[in-house]
Amino acid sequence: MDTYGVPQYKEANPAVLTMATFPFFFGVMFGDMGHGSILAAFGLFLVFNYETLKKNKVMKAIGQQRYLLMLMGFMATYCGMIYNDFFAIQVNFWGSCYDLNNP
Repeated sequence: MDTYGVPQYKEANPAVLTMATFPFFFGVMFGDMGHGSILAAFGLFLVFNYETLKKNKVMKAIGQQRYLLMLMGFMATYCGMIYNDFFAIQVNFWGSCYDLNNP
Protein backbone atom coordinates (compact mmCIF):
# COMPACT_ATOMS: atom_id res chain seq x y z
CA MET A 1 0.00 0.00 0.00
CA ASP A 2 2.90 2.35 0.61
CA THR A 3 3.81 2.15 -3.10
CA TYR A 4 1.42 4.98 -3.82
CA GLY A 5 2.74 7.07 -0.94
CA VAL A 6 2.34 7.06 2.81
CA PRO A 7 -0.97 8.58 3.95
CA GLN A 8 -0.61 12.02 5.47
CA TYR A 9 -2.59 13.53 8.32
CA LYS A 10 -6.38 13.18 7.85
CA GLU A 11 -5.98 10.86 4.84
CA ALA A 12 -7.49 7.39 4.78
CA ASN A 13 -5.10 4.45 4.86
CA PRO A 14 -6.44 1.73 2.51
CA ALA A 15 -4.25 -0.96 4.11
CA VAL A 16 -6.79 -1.66 6.86
CA LEU A 17 -9.65 -2.18 4.40
CA THR A 18 -7.42 -4.23 2.12
CA MET A 19 -6.30 -6.59 4.89
CA ALA A 20 -9.88 -7.01 6.09
CA THR A 21 -11.29 -7.89 2.67
CA PHE A 22 -8.36 -9.71 1.04
CA PRO A 23 -9.12 -13.20 2.48
CA PHE A 24 -12.69 -13.04 1.19
CA PHE A 25 -11.65 -11.90 -2.28
CA PHE A 26 -9.00 -14.62 -2.32
CA GLY A 27 -11.73 -17.14 -1.58
CA VAL A 28 -13.91 -15.76 -4.36
CA MET A 29 -11.04 -15.99 -6.85
CA PHE A 30 -9.68 -19.38 -5.79
CA GLY A 31 -12.76 -21.07 -4.33
CA ASP A 32 -12.02 -24.78 -4.06
CA MET A 33 -12.76 -27.01 -1.08
CA GLY A 34 -9.61 -29.09 -1.54
CA HIS A 35 -7.20 -26.20 -2.04
CA GLY A 36 -8.85 -24.17 0.70
CA SER A 37 -8.81 -27.00 3.24
CA ILE A 38 -5.09 -27.59 2.68
CA LEU A 39 -4.38 -23.88 3.07
CA ALA A 40 -6.58 -23.68 6.17
CA ALA A 41 -4.90 -26.73 7.70
CA PHE A 42 -1.47 -25.21 7.08
CA GLY A 43 -2.64 -21.93 8.60
CA LEU A 44 -4.03 -23.71 11.66
CA PHE A 45 -0.78 -25.66 12.00
CA LEU A 46 1.11 -22.37 12.02
CA VAL A 47 -1.28 -20.80 14.53
CA PHE A 48 -1.04 -23.65 17.02
CA ASN A 49 2.70 -24.36 16.63
CA TYR A 50 4.12 -20.88 16.09
CA GLU A 51 6.02 -20.79 19.40
CA THR A 52 8.10 -23.83 18.47
CA LEU A 53 8.38 -22.95 14.78
CA LYS A 54 9.61 -19.39 15.26
CA LYS A 55 13.07 -20.67 16.18
CA ASN A 56 13.60 -21.41 12.49
CA LYS A 57 14.27 -18.26 10.45
CA VAL A 58 12.19 -19.28 7.42
CA MET A 59 9.23 -20.54 9.45
CA LYS A 60 9.26 -17.34 11.50
CA ALA A 61 8.83 -15.31 8.31
CA ILE A 62 5.99 -17.54 7.11
CA GLY A 63 4.46 -17.67 10.57
CA GLN A 64 4.04 -13.92 10.70
CA GLN A 65 1.24 -14.31 8.14
CA ARG A 66 -0.35 -17.29 9.92
CA TYR A 67 -3.73 -15.67 10.55
CA LEU A 68 -3.95 -14.37 7.01
CA LEU A 69 -3.18 -17.84 5.61
CA MET A 70 -5.76 -19.41 7.90
CA LEU A 71 -8.49 -16.95 6.88
CA MET A 72 -7.62 -17.33 3.20
CA GLY A 73 -8.02 -21.10 3.57
CA PHE A 74 -11.36 -20.78 5.36
CA MET A 75 -12.72 -18.39 2.75
CA ALA A 76 -11.50 -20.54 -0.16
CA THR A 77 -13.16 -23.58 1.44
CA TYR A 78 -16.39 -21.65 1.99
CA CYS A 79 -16.52 -20.34 -1.57
CA GLY A 80 -15.56 -23.81 -2.84
CA MET A 81 -18.63 -25.18 -1.07
CA ILE A 82 -20.76 -22.55 -2.77
CA TYR A 83 -19.13 -23.33 -6.15
CA ASN A 84 -19.45 -27.13 -5.53
CA ASP A 85 -15.77 -27.59 -6.39
CA PHE A 86 -13.29 -30.05 -4.87
CA PHE A 87 -9.89 -29.99 -6.62
CA ALA A 88 -11.68 -28.87 -9.83
CA ILE A 89 -14.09 -31.82 -9.64
CA GLN A 90 -17.73 -30.94 -9.36
CA VAL A 91 -19.54 -32.27 -6.33
CA ASN A 92 -23.28 -31.97 -5.95
CA PHE A 93 -24.19 -31.52 -2.28
CA TRP A 94 -27.51 -29.75 -2.52
CA GLY A 95 -28.81 -30.59 -5.96
CA SER A 96 -29.79 -28.09 -8.59
CA CYS A 97 -32.82 -25.91 -8.95
CA TYR A 98 -32.27 -25.99 -12.71
CA ASP A 99 -32.99 -29.69 -13.14
CA LEU A 100 -35.23 -29.99 -16.20
CA ASN A 101 -36.24 -33.62 -15.54
CA ASN A 102 -38.36 -32.76 -12.50
CA PRO A 103 -41.71 -31.09 -13.28
